[in-house]
Amino acid sequence: MKTLTTLILTICFYSFASGQDVLPNLQMESLDGSSVDLQTISENDQLVILSLWATWCVPCKNELDAINEVYSDWMDETNVKLYAVSVDDSRTVKRVKPLVYGKGWEFDVLLDTNSDLKRLLNAPTVPLTLLVKNNKILYRHSGYTPGTEDELYEKIREFSK
Repeated sequence: MKTLTTLILTICFYSFASGQDVLPNLQMESLDGSSVDLQTISENDQLVILSLWATWCVPCKNELDAINEVYSDWMDETNVKLYAVSVDDSRTVKRVKPLVYGKGWEFDVLLDTNSDLKRLLNAPTVPLTLLVKNNKILYRHSGYTPGTEDELYEKIREFSK
């Protein structure tokens, strides 16, 4: 009985720690005000990067800057699509659009002002980067240090086949 209890607790902890493995069914607002159904962005074998970030998060902006430098090459080579999901709340969300346009980021930006997606993904911190295909989360990485985008690209190549 003690072994069974330990096994159940281990499984529960692993499930909680690893977060959700399927993209939740959620409507999100894009930067231009249109509504985006989160589950439709990775249908039909479309490989998608979801990057949760915030305007106040320096590592988040550094990661998105680094990805933006190589994003067009990644799209050409693997057909990957990036959605940068801002978790800025109602007090800071007004900073998102000027920051995105000022940096010239070439990817789609979605707004998670109530942190619904962040909560559903059990994401305690940002940046959080996910690779998703057919609504299944294939890869998940928290934090950013220079060079992490190279590891992400290797995963993109692996899952784009």
